[in-house]
Amino acid sequence: MGDFADSTSAMIADVDCTAAGKPLCDANGVKGFPSIKYGDPSDLQDYQGGRDYDALKKFADENLKAMCSPSNIDLCDDEMKEKINNFMEMEDAALDTLIEAEETKNEEAEETFKTEVEKLQKKYQELMTEKDEAIAAVKAAGLGLMKSVRAAQAKTAEDKDEL
Repeated sequence: MGDFADSTSAMIADVDCTAAGKPLCDANGVKGFPSIKYGDPSDLQDYQGGRDYDALKKFADENLKAMCSPSNIDLCDDEMKEKINNFMEMEDAALDTLIEAEETKNEEAEETFKTEVEKLQKKYQELMTEKDEAIAAVKAAGLGLMKSVRAAQAKTAEDKDEL
């Protein structure tokens, strides 16, 4: 954070999501710790790079700068300028409806993910139980005793060879 303290285009901050920063973390979709977010404050993205100082510093130097956004439209390409202008010209209610629809899609994707993970966890537990039961059946059928007999036979054969 100290390396960017005087920056006019980048802010690096530390937020404790378990205390006073919890509402900020919830509003920005922080689900695990540690999480690193970057980008436009109203549209933060998940950082997926390395976690050591050199990787973070390199990423910050290359990416933490003024970006295309409604407040920096001069940094946008023509396609993005058109999208921003279309949204800017919309009535508040229409834009709110679009935002709500997209947020609903995110929530649905998250719910589908959770449901499918629960199914995977249940299947995993079923497979573990089946495996444990199969191993127990093999042991009950005498595998351990068979191995002991084989070892005893080998020892007896070895003892005879020495004579």
